[in-house]
Amino acid sequence: MTNESTPAAVARPPLGPAYWRLLTSSAFSNLADGVLKVVLPLVAIQYTRSPTLVAGLSLALSLPWLLFALQAGALADRVDRRRAMLLANCLRTLLMASLVLAAALDAGSIWALYAVAFCVGVAETVYDTSAQSIVPQLVHRDQLARANGRLYAAELAANQFVGPMVAGLLVAAGAVAAFAAPTALWAVALAALLLVPGTFRTERDGPATTMRADIAEGLRYLWGQRLLRTLAAMVGVTNFAFNAAFAVFVLYAVGPMSAMGLSEGAFGVLMTTLAAGSLVGSFAAEWAERALGRARALSLTVLTSVLSLAIPALTANPYLVGAGFAVSGVGIVIWNVITVSLRQRIVPNGLLGRLNSGYRLIAWGTMPLGAAAGGALGQLLGLRAVFAIAAALTLLTLAGMAVVTEQALRSAERPT
Repeated sequence: MTNESTPAAVARPPLGPAYWRLLTSSAFSNLADGVLKVVLPLVAIQYTRSPTLVAGLSLALSLPWLLFALQAGALADRVDRRRAMLLANCLRTLLMASLVLAAALDAGSIWALYAVAFCVGVAETVYDTSAQSIVPQLVHRDQLARANGRLYAAELAANQFVGPMVAGLLVAAGAVAAFAAPTALWAVALAALLLVPGTFRTERDGPATTMRADIAEGLRYLWGQRLLRTLAAMVGVTNFAFNAAFAVFVLYAVGPMSAMGLSEGAFGVLMTTLAAGSLVGSFAAEWAERALGRARALSLTVLTSVLSLAIPALTANPYLVGAGFAVSGVGIVIWNVITVSLRQRIVPNGLLGRLNSGYRLIAWGTMPLGAAAGGALGQLLGLRAVFAIAAALTLLTLAGMAVVTEQALRSAERPT
């Protein structure tokens, strides 16, 4: 790979219709995700007020990243990535249809929510790994920051802005409506993805290999990249902290007995503040990278995450909590655009699925552990203590910036 200085007209070619169809599909798929992730705990508290059981839904959704991330990455490097995404969304559509049927027959239960959440999480590992790996096959590498920024804008606006707001209204309308919406949205995402032309299977040189050998190759590559494994570890600790906090946040925020005393609809609106900041961050990422430098921008994003976790530990004021979420949303997306684009530039396409899955095993595999810890700590120490501990853990990740320097980032992108 080379870092050539090219005219703006060459460096910024149009992203192309295939990319925009992928973005449309991703937006609808993420809207379904956003609705489901808020609907599940809101429906769950109709069955139980146990912090452990409610937090367990976040555990069930995220546990597949710990169990199946590596297999999903190997699959993304073996099969057509678009087809893998289609199959994953087919599975999610069918799973949600089963919840619609159960709700219509008044046969729903907390355990049915657990089963569907886990299976949806398995499909998500395949979809998300393939989706992140397919982008360099659709756009020029010099356009990755722009392409990823637009994708994050659409995905996060749908997942965290529109989705949570709609979810609160849907739950008020009943469980059938709450579960029917993501079913329909994933069906629309399937239709849009079918319109993306081309084949997205990576070329593989040499003799056929086993899945186990492919996974081992991806892990060796990640372990040999000090910069990437440091970034993965930093995200892993942060995700542990965030999942601990958000696994019990609904108990802190919703209901007359909660600290914040919000209704379901107000809770959905509060969660949109994170998405609003994320939307700003998706368009600000390129500017932040140029104006501040990547290392400095990444350091600032860590501090915004600390802020969003510390505020609910100190106050139940929804306006202050919402402001913290908004600032954190800006930082999260700037971090993601910079680090995802870095991976897509420096990792060979034939290894990208496995690298992404290995990275996410470290970065996202901590999420179910965080959810479980959040439920246990909330039960033992109270909800405010969970937020304070999460903020302290996130602050500790700044130590990783000793490795993630501007010089290290530039060096990683130099030709070898």
